[in-house]
Amino acid sequence: MAETSADSTQAMHVRPAAVAGRFYPADPKELSFAVWQLIEAARASVHAVEGVKAIIGPHAGYIYSGPVAGSAYAALPSTLKGKIARVVLIGPSHFVNFTGIATTSDDAFITPLGEVMIDREALDAASSLSFVQTFDEAHEKEHGLEVHLPFLQVALGSFKLAPFVFSDSSAAECGELLEKLWGGPETLIVISSDLSHYHDYATARQIDMSTCAAIEAQRPDQIGENQACGRLAVQGLLLAANERKLKTRTLDLRNSGDTAGPRSRVVGYGAWALS
Repeated sequence: MAETSADSTQAMHVRPAAVAGRFYPADPKELSFAVWQLIEAARASVHAVEGVKAIIGPHAGYIYSGPVAGSAYAALPSTLKGKIARVVLIGPSHFVNFTGIATTSDDAFITPLGEVMIDREALDAASSLSFVQTFDEAHEKEHGLEVHLPFLQVALGSFKLAPFVFSDSSAAECGELLEKLWGGPETLIVISSDLSHYHDYATARQIDMSTCAAIEAQRPDQIGENQACGRLAVQGLLLAANERKLKTRTLDLRNSGDTAGPRSRVVGYGAWALS
C-alpha cells in the first residue's frame, strides 16, 4: 500500500520554529508582509548585485536588525527566485558549546511561512569533513539561522537548506566547509553574524567601522575576536573569496541605536554582498 501524504508528513522529522512570535511575527501574513516591507525599504539605497554568491547579514529580532537584514536580501536580484536550489547557511551557536561545526538530522526546518527542506546531499558531502558533526541540540533553540529563513523564503521561494552552526571551531574550518559546498550559480552562501555587542553608540560605531573596513578589504586577520559573533564564518568566507577573486561591497552598517534601542548599550549590524 502506498504511503499517504499524511503518513509521509508524520514520518518527517521537522525542527519547529523556536523564536516565532518573539524575534519575528508568528502570523504568516504578518510575517510575509513585514519581510517584504524590510526588503523593499532597503531597495531605496541598495541595488541588486549581479552575480552575487554570498551575503552576510545580522540575526537579532527584526525590530532591531530587520532593516539591515533587509539590505542584505535587497542585494539578491529578483531573477534568482526559482534559480537558487541550495542555500548554505552558517552562524555561531549561542546556547550550546561543542567542538567543530554542527549540522542536523532533521528533514526540514519550519517557519510560519512553511517548511524548508534540508539538503541531505549537501550534508552528506559536509560529513566527510572531520570537524562536521550531526548535533541537533545545537539547532533546537538557535535563533541565528532561523531568523534568516523567512527572508530567504520571501526572496527565493523554494530552495533546500544546508544549515550549520559553529562553536569551538576556526576560520580555516569554516572556509573549508564553504569550499566543499561552494557549488555553482545554484548555490547561495549566507553568513549570519551581528557585530560588536553592548558598547555605547560611539564606541560601537568605531569598532564596527573597523570591522567593515576589514571585510571590504577582505582581510580576515583584521577582524578581532569580539568584533563579530559570527567572526569565524565571516573570516572563512573571506578566505574563500580571496581564493576565488570575489569582490565584497558594503550594503549597510548600523546598530540597534539607529533602529529601535537606546544608544547607551547597542549591538552592531552590517550587511555585505560578495560577487
